[in-house]
Amino acid sequence: MRRLRNAKIVATLGPASRERATIEALFRAGADVFRLNFSHGAHEDHRERAELIRSIERELGRPIGILMDLQGPKLRIGTFADGPITLVPDAPFRLDLQKEIPGDATRVALPHPEIFAALTEGTDLLLDDGRIRLRVERFSASHAETRVVTGGKLSERKGVNVPGVMLPISALTEKDRRDLAFGLELGVDWVALSFVQRAEDIEEIKAIVQGRAGIVAKLEKPAAIGHLEAIVAATDAVMVARGDLGVELPAEHVPSIQKRIVRSCRRHGKPVIVATQMLESMISAPVPTRAEASDVATAIYDGADAVMLSAESAAGQYPIEAVQMMERIITQTESDPHYREVTDAAHTPPQADIAGAIGEAACNVASRLKAAAVVAYTRSGSSALRVSRERPEAPIIGMTPLQATARRMALVWGVHSVLTHEVASVNEMTNFASWTAAEEQFARHGQSVVIVAGLPFGESGFTNLLRVAQIGGETLH
Repeated sequence: MRRLRNAKIVATLGPASRERATIEALFRAGADVFRLNFSHGAHEDHRERAELIRSIERELGRPIGILMDLQGPKLRIGTFADGPITLVPDAPFRLDLQKEIPGDATRVALPHPEIFAALTEGTDLLLDDGRIRLRVERFSASHAETRVVTGGKLSERKGVNVPGVMLPISALTEKDRRDLAFGLELGVDWVALSFVQRAEDIEEIKAIVQGRAGIVAKLEKPAAIGHLEAIVAATDAVMVARGDLGVELPAEHVPSIQKRIVRSCRRHGKPVIVATQMLESMISAPVPTRAEASDVATAIYDGADAVMLSAESAAGQYPIEAVQMMERIITQTESDPHYREVTDAAHTPPQADIAGAIGEAACNVASRLKAAAVVAYTRSGSSALRVSRERPEAPIIGMTPLQATARRMALVWGVHSVLTHEVASVNEMTNFASWTAAEEQFARHGQSVVIVAGLPFGESGFTNLLRVAQIGGETLH
């Protein structure tokens, strides 16, 4: 089941992809990681899907990643007494904490005191995914008097966004904590944290997870962009959640923000997923628009590790076709000679340490020798990440004795995960790496492979060894 591409595909499971046959077809079509969206569905629904994924994994013999996506805080208005209202531009409108009193055309409850605590005069509040815009004129700890800037129809329990404001709330709600405990019990490989505003949000969830899964910081708040470098340094991976970013930021700002996030992740060597509305029209159509195809290709040219399907695979009419289309777009983009030029031009020097130097050297040696593959023997995944950061032309084989690591590397650019046994010596590692490269059809007799690993074996966090070996031949020093 070798993929003939480097960038990975994340596919969300939902009502349209709940059957085993569909999930297997999605994997065969190109999905590398499956996303379980905990904003929807009961725990038992997610358990059933996770068990189906693991069953398919056992049957096909290929590691498959599972990403759980936590809902995060949902800021919503209250109810209306007589159904939807219509807000007229320049009309006054009040928001308050009186959730027991249904709203009308003059006021509605906003049962979130943390929002009032963060307001300033002139702050804009966006309702219903930005369709309604209110401007704060006066406020207290319990209410805000606003003026309608952009009006329209407003129904109850619509979401509220506060762009440009750091809200004094945790990214983890009580629901998230319950879901997280359940997901870790299921053995998910990645946990996506919504509503990240600062690096401290990542540290909070890491203290709970304790290394049992990788953390994906979802960047969907403009406040997070102001702390981008600290967040990327603290997290294990990043998701560019363009949906909410596009609500709180002007649409024309999102493309440059996306590129900035991807560049930061490339520098830090952290996997980055570009998400939301990538092939949106394929929810109801068998082919995407040309603009959507270009959007996916742009993410690949930018250097994203993965691109994600949401409703296209979770609730759409053409989930398998959407994955197949994404596979074709990625493959075509990566075959463009300009892709390699752009990738090489975006390269930055690695961290000035032994592991960074080894990762860079391995890719340089592989390029000079036209090696068939770079083999990263790793426990934690660190060695594979170091190599992936350098974006080598040769494919990367991530060999690990830990199943959790093999699954986690399914998200990482260029890495073909292989579950292996513990090795006791450098010679055993070299021989087995060479055998694996041939067995997995990456290399033929007489070709060379470049091997990176960490000594001593059995310990994580070291990348300090580089070897070159010939398939069916001797180790080259």
